[in-house]
Amino acid sequence: MSLNPQYEEIGKGFVQQYYALFDDPANRASVVNFYSATESFMTFEGHQIQGAPKILEKVQSLSFQKITRVITAVDSQPTFDGGVIINVLGRLKTDEDQPHAYIQTFVLKPVGGSFFVQHDIFRLSLHDV
Repeated sequence: MSLNPQYEEIGKGFVQQYYALFDDPANRASVVNFYSATESFMTFEGHQIQGAPKILEKVQSLSFQKITRVITAVDSQPTFDGGVIINVLGRLKTDEDQPHAYIQTFVLKPVGGSFFVQHDIFRLSLHDV
């Protein structure tokens, strides 16, 4: 495969679609459809998880219901296998908690005429002083 020239559009479109589902409590669990049953990894606040079933468990274990999000930047790069690396910088607020900056990185792997999330790394930007 070669570099995907539409990597910017793919990255922005994916982020918009992913967060629209994740931020809606009624549809949050459906983000699992972006992941492979065995070939996806998620690192959530330093905890690594493999496979869509375990990722779904993690998503369903999150205690918040309401989430508001402001995306500051979406940076994308093509990968040499036709995939896309996406880095998201933003701020989110869950339920009545204080807003926190966060960073999330996705690696989209091509499969057929579509993509799946091969890697997903999420971290709140908290600084212990």
